[in-house]
Amino acid sequence: MQIPVATPDTVAASKIKQATNVVTAHVDSLTNQLSADSIAALTPGKLVDKFKYLDLGSVVTSLSSQLISLALRILAAILIFYIGKFIINKIYSVVRAIMIAKGFDRSLTSFLLSFIKITLLFLLIITVIGVLGIETSSFIAIFASAGVAIGMALSGTLQNFAGGVLILLLKPYKVGDYIEFGELKGTVREIQIFNTIINTYNNDRIVIPNGGLATSSLKNFSAEHYHRVEWRVGISYGDDVDVARKVALDILAADARVVHTDEDVKEEEQPEETHEEHEEKPLPWWKRLFHWQRRKAVELREEHEAKLASLIPKPNYNPSVNVESLDESQVTLIVRAWTEIANYWGVLYDVNEQIYKQFPQHGIRFPFPQLDVHVNS
Repeated sequence: MQIPVATPDTVAASKIKQATNVVTAHVDSLTNQLSADSIAALTPGKLVDKFKYLDLGSVVTSLSSQLISLALRILAAILIFYIGKFIINKIYSVVRAIMIAKGFDRSLTSFLLSFIKITLLFLLIITVIGVLGIETSSFIAIFASAGVAIGMALSGTLQNFAGGVLILLLKPYKVGDYIEFGELKGTVREIQIFNTIINTYNNDRIVIPNGGLATSSLKNFSAEHYHRVEWRVGISYGDDVDVARKVALDILAADARVVHTDEDVKEEEQPEETHEEHEEKPLPWWKRLFHWQRRKAVELREEHEAKLASLIPKPNYNPSVNVESLDESQVTLIVRAWTEIANYWGVLYDVNEQIYKQFPQHGIRFPFPQLDVHVNS
């Protein structure tokens, strides 16, 4: 039977263990006594007796470790904040440069940039708070509750705000277009985030909320380069329709602003792409591969656009005069012609005047409303 021999290491370990057990026992006893006694029964003498055996070294060590940990968290939070702010500024500059290069609307650009910057700063602040060891769920809940309350209070304003964003993104009309929304007609003067301002021909300024414009139908008379003008002319029963047709067509033929044939229609000018002159050099095989794929994608897109264009019926730009209806007191002719949108009102009023002047000269009468009464004797 072997008798264990005590070594210096084992003796030291045993003493450390015993000291640790003694300190733990004193702390537990002190905690139990403090919880058992009432505050009124505590006296300075008792407090001194209770803390007499407390190990101040362990307390100082614990406090110092906590302070060091807090200092490290604060340092890390400051470092993350400044690095994140630098990254946000870089993202802001890159997005701003892209929007300016792509020709984004100025109002949309400022709005999107502000929204992106505020959102990123909010995420950065939440991240810094989390690094500091503070619970972030309460902050998120507060912001969410505030957002819901503000959204309910400003539901109409937020609808106009969303409508303004859609209009700036989709561009159903632009500044300078002549639009009709319900009974409101005018030229678009300014597109704001919440409202669109139009000017009528009487120079009346009308402010229209964007919510209705984004969700309802409207007419944009300036979207196309050419517009059709129509006149409805009533002639008497017994008048020669062929003569009336010839006179109306002669009036249209004498006006240079009217489109006479399909060949007179000008194609809308597309911006020409400018390419810098450079010497053709053989490309590496990997660049040739990507270049071929890009060229193939362009060809497919052009083919698709041509197919879609073929499905859209092309208008007949030739002037026409037809019998629209046989009414109670007159035969109604409908006269149609095409003109550029800038000449619409001039052509409408001038041809009206010429019809009124020239039809009677060729024996075409404008009937008045009449009623034939037959009396039986």
